[in-house]
Amino acid sequence: MDRILFSVLAICMLWSCKKEMKTTEKPMLEKEAVELAVNVPNEIKNEEKTIQFPSKDGLDITADVYLVGERPISVLLCHQAGFSRGEYTDTALELNALGYSVMAMDQRSGKIANAVVNETARQAKLKNLPTTYLDARQDIEAAIDYVHSNNGKLPILLVGSSYSASLELLIGNTNDKIKKVAAFSPGEYFKGMNIQDAIKDYDKPVFVTSSKSETPALETLVGKIKPEVLTHHKPVEKGIHGSRALWKTTIGVESYWEAFKDFL
Repeated sequence: MDRILFSVLAICMLWSCKKEMKTTEKPMLEKEAVELAVNVPNEIKNEEKTIQFPSKDGLDITADVYLVGERPISVLLCHQAGFSRGEYTDTALELNALGYSVMAMDQRSGKIANAVVNETARQAKLKNLPTTYLDARQDIEAAIDYVHSNNGKLPILLVGSSYSASLELLIGNTNDKIKKVAAFSPGEYFKGMNIQDAIKDYDKPVFVTSSKSETPALETLVGKIKPEVLTHHKPVEKGIHGSRALWKTTIGVESYWEAFKDFL
């Protein structure tokens, strides 16, 4: 009799444990399924397209947009002298892989990069508009306005290369639409203007870098910026001028990307 009672009790306890396991296991499995769905790259549809929008003087600006799913654009990429939006063909995809939707624009001062013709510069010449470095400032400002008005008014990371890096340092600190600025090889490129003094009161995060040979001049340029907002990556290897530092062919590219990712 005792054996029968013991067996019945054992069966009841086992049934109770199984029932409890089932009720606790189900939510865990659902949670895991959700996490897996979020982390599967193939489920995020990337989209690339070329768009146009007006600069402040009405000139058509051409830009390439690289979208990650439905994530709004949060990074604006600007090229160096003589180049085009093609400077960022690969870099934009790398940023996509990090989860950022980005836009690479053509400024009116430039020509070609990676076989991509600068359409904004071409149109400016056809319309006999000036195409100096400083003339391109209005293009960058118009691009900031365009992105901000189409991304739900989210703050933007500005990325500049050479002369556009200097323009972005000038623009970024006083523009509330800009959250951070990353400047690759900025310098004193504008006659009658002192960039060092103009940027001394920066109060938002700034990332700067350059080739190894340009480092001393860049240290001087950003020497008056408060250390707490400044990140200066000083390459140990040769490196290169401008945002080509992020190209796979650049010597020391790994260290550039590591520093840039930390800033992002």
